[in-house]
Amino acid sequence: MEQAKAHTSEKRQSAITITLALSMLLASLGTSIANIALPTLAEAFSAPFAQVQAVVVAYLAALTVSVIVAGQLGDRHGLKPMLMTGLGLFTAASLLCGAAANLWLLIGFRALQGIGAAFLMTLSMAFMRETAIEARVGRAMGLLGTVSALGTALGPSLGGLLIPVTGWRGIFWIQFPLAAVALILAYVTLPDALSRIRPSSTSLWSVLNWSLAPNLFVNLLVAAVMMTTLVVGPFYLSLSLGLKATQVGFVMAIGPVISIVSGVPSGRLVDARGSAAVLALGLAFMVAGTFLLAIVPNMIGVIGYVLAVIVLTPGYQLFQAANNTAALANVPVDRRGTVSGLLGLSRNIGLITGASAMGAVFAFGVGTEAFAHANASAIAAGMRMTFLLAAGMMVAALWGALGQSVRTERPR
Repeated sequence: MEQAKAHTSEKRQSAITITLALSMLLASLGTSIANIALPTLAEAFSAPFAQVQAVVVAYLAALTVSVIVAGQLGDRHGLKPMLMTGLGLFTAASLLCGAAANLWLLIGFRALQGIGAAFLMTLSMAFMRETAIEARVGRAMGLLGTVSALGTALGPSLGGLLIPVTGWRGIFWIQFPLAAVALILAYVTLPDALSRIRPSSTSLWSVLNWSLAPNLFVNLLVAAVMMTTLVVGPFYLSLSLGLKATQVGFVMAIGPVISIVSGVPSGRLVDARGSAAVLALGLAFMVAGTFLLAIVPNMIGVIGYVLAVIVLTPGYQLFQAANNTAALANVPVDRRGTVSGLLGLSRNIGLITGASAMGAVFAFGVGTEAFAHANASAIAAGMRMTFLLAAGMMVAALWGALGQSVRTERPR
């Protein structure tokens, strides 16, 4: 009887994990799937880069301003109903994006999709922390880190495959059935018990404290660097190295493969060695990866780009598993949604920084925003400048993480 009960519980946990992973995947996929379509959108709508870039930024901006509200609504009204609300909104917005008649409607619908994604990203993390076995919290965070990185990195490669066949609309239509499946799974598999938890009256400032601030700041810097690879990468691979859209998609698919391999082991390493050591290790890999992206591709081409990604991606996975585990450690049940929202807020501010500010750095390095008219050497110069700055950001993040670790250990 006990074995049968344990087996049923394990099956239920697996179903919950699949649902939450799919929700996180959708939110992350939405952050990057439009990136590779920017040149296509510029041509389709006869619009400059600055205007079509708003298709990416609108999603990220809406996601950013919504994550705290999503987390607080999850704490107040229950994680399951609020997650289902987000899934419903994301599903409808995906269909509307694919049917948009002009660029401004597309931008508006992308903002709506970003609001839905805020619920998916924030409440999936809170739900996973609530349902995971205590001894496997690191693995649970590692899994979410895997699907988050997978979704973000899979976007350009999936878009590269769809655009030649379906045009730019296909990159939004593909999200509609996936979101609909996630909505059905959420209704069937997620427990209702968490919906009955009611929080004590707490303000945002009572949740945000100085011990959490370093995790949020480093999370911002790392997210900015990862988004930079997704914005700059397609332009560099296509305009400087001369790869076709399908080839660009194939090269950008290497990151997701590495994510699948390294995500869960990263979480297990956190459980075994602790979050501080793994966080520093992940950032060290990211320092090396960004320096390689700045230098090696311009020396040996696409092989150099791939080598840099092979170093960068496991570092990101190690960081995600360790940082999320550390930030949610010892957080009361009625505040996990809000803290998850703060993590999402810092991440999304970083994504916007990567898409806009780092994109501007790239344009400055190239010497023009009309990338199609720039020569290969100008694109390469922009790539080098952008990732040297990114490497400096990762050095600062590593220094901050090491300093935080020393301050934590000192009282002992």
